[in-house]
Amino acid sequence: MSQQKKYTLAIILITSLFFFWGFIHNLDPILIPHLRNAFSLTTVQASLVDSSVFIAYFLLAIPAGLIMKKYGYKTGILIGLLLFAIGCFLFVPAANTISYPFFLGALFVVACGLTILETAANPYITVLGDPSKATQRLNFAQSFNGLAAFIAPIIGGKYILSEEPLSTDKIAALSEQAKTAYIQAETSAVKGPYVILGIIILIVACIFFFTKLPDIKDNETDQKKGFFHALKHKNVSSAVIAQFFYVGAQVSVLSFIVMYATEIADVTPSSAKYYAGIAGLAFMIGRFVGTFLMRYISPARLLSIFAASAILLTVAVIYGSGVMTLYAMIGIAFFMSIMFPTIFAFGVEGIGADTKSASSLIIMSIVGGAIIPPVLGLISDITGNLQLGYYVVLICFAVVLLFAFRNKQTTVEVKDNIH
Repeated sequence: MSQQKKYTLAIILITSLFFFWGFIHNLDPILIPHLRNAFSLTTVQASLVDSSVFIAYFLLAIPAGLIMKKYGYKTGILIGLLLFAIGCFLFVPAANTISYPFFLGALFVVACGLTILETAANPYITVLGDPSKATQRLNFAQSFNGLAAFIAPIIGGKYILSEEPLSTDKIAALSEQAKTAYIQAETSAVKGPYVILGIIILIVACIFFFTKLPDIKDNETDQKKGFFHALKHKNVSSAVIAQFFYVGAQVSVLSFIVMYATEIADVTPSSAKYYAGIAGLAFMIGRFVGTFLMRYISPARLLSIFAASAILLTVAVIYGSGVMTLYAMIGIAFFMSIMFPTIFAFGVEGIGADTKSASSLIIMSIVGGAIIPPVLGLISDITGNLQLGYYVVLICFAVVLLFAFRNKQTTVEVKDNIH
């Protein structure tokens, strides 16, 4: 096999990973309202789906990096895929035992696998092939992540969401036996899709195992500085904060869109899944449009424009009514698109030997996706109004806007290289 063919096969395999973790992430907007209905959960309790997923990024970011450094990219990818598959299969006992905490545990295992996969795949694909086309390869791979964001809610909605789920009051009125039967039927609906996904991931793992991938050596010398030394750079510390709030906003918007559609816009669950898919499509298109606009507008200026637009649309989500609020939500998805990679690029700009540590710290800040959504849920439960919870999202975008203003004099080459 020639060197070029070897790289081509490796790039195809790595690119497939972007689709798979995008797919599993974007099943969460379907899973949240489904489990909320099945277990009669509060909004805060339902938001723990996101918390169980994104807390893994905080806990596994550094261990994932150490695995890659010691054993290489291929071993890291195999470990990530196995954890991914095991987590999917754990949905079966979770459904059989009718246990919400079991579901959260299964999601955490899946997320541990995703953390390792993302930590490995993003840098690996940049070093496969011509260095001058690294950004192009990465943007191409990320487009499959966006494609998954469009497809997953539609497929998940078809096979997981009930056409006419019972209300909390109707569930409470059922006899104990009927209630157990209903919850069992609802939780069992998730088994098929996740088992199929788990089998596919195992097949992908086997392909990776039997494929000889290029062995990319890390030639960097060991750094004597401590891991947290990078935080001494102002752009790193501010990027960690901004990324924390941005990811919290992204997860809150995309994960609650189906619930918002049914409760606020009075859309049926079967139709709400399409709005989630359209939001994913808007997110993907936003990345292409944003990348194109950066040829003519500085990244900081464009980030400030997108953040300000997201703030205005969030106001519409809070105070609006009917289906127009869903259009505003889709608009937010579009304007969120460039935020993660742009913040990341500013965060690692010009810090030399601290770049690797800074990258891990910024990845760890994804934990905002575990913390911010429950705050939104708590406000919604206390006030009895889901829309008021989006004040949290408004604050998050304000932090991003402030970050953009602080970096208006900085020039960076934005690489869409993480999320």
